[in-house]
Amino acid sequence: MPPHRAGGAAGGGDTSAFFAATLVLWAVSVGFEIGVRGRRELAPVAAGFAFFQAANAAVRAAVSRDPLFVNTAISLLHSSLTSASVIFVLVNQWRNKGLENMFEHHELFGGSWIGAYSALCLSCGYFAYDQLDMLRYRLYSGWIPGILMHHLILLICFTLALYRNVTINYLILTLVCELHSIFLHIRKVRRMAGFRDFSRKVVKLEWALNWTTFVSARVVCHILITYKLIADAHKFDKGIELPLALLGMAGMNLLNIFLGLDLFKAYGRERNQQRHRD
Repeated sequence: MPPHRAGGAAGGGDTSAFFAATLVLWAVSVGFEIGVRGRRELAPVAAGFAFFQAANAAVRAAVSRDPLFVNTAISLLHSSLTSASVIFVLVNQWRNKGLENMFEHHELFGGSWIGAYSALCLSCGYFAYDQLDMLRYRLYSGWIPGILMHHLILLICFTLALYRNVTINYLILTLVCELHSIFLHIRKVRRMAGFRDFSRKVVKLEWALNWTTFVSARVVCHILITYKLIADAHKFDKGIELPLALLGMAGMNLLNIFLGLDLFKAYGRERNQQRHRD
């Protein structure tokens, strides 16, 4: 996920009202599916929301009451749990079916690898929690905040996929990028804790892992998913799945460009600050 930015802009009242309304509609929809239609398989979505909300309260009570620090710490927790879940799902599937069968269209579109559905539910619950937390403490900026729009798009894509039980494995592959998010959030927590000495080996190692996972787990992974969607376009039935998937991946690839530029600027800024200290 992209890094959060604090501080609402002018006109933020209208912005927050729109995103708050969409979040309420999402909650009503999920609640209806679970409570009225008996879709118990969707219960992990609510459980995920409750888990991360409880983790937020625990960090706020035991570590810090700074909303941005707490939010970043919970984002780090989500990235770590999701990365572990995705690795487990992929390794388990690789051992069971082999690489040659894992990425067939029928597997990616209509299948659901062991643990994939639950992992997607957990992340769906997290994005709803995070959207609420950012709206509550205004941890965003801009008239149309990119982070809120990012979460809204993911909630729509993830929830529709869970309702229809399609493209679950495609979406699990998109979550490989959470490996990179781990180091994004570690950097942010590290700087908020006051550790900004670029000359330290641990900071240099952090940046090396940051760049490595940005390229491999985010840029390359999302490009390959986009290529696979285009290559298998003729295998999709007529419907919203392919256009929605292509639109989502276009957004993710565009977001990666902006994120890469932000990383490059942050890297240069930290190096320059260290030179001035020396």
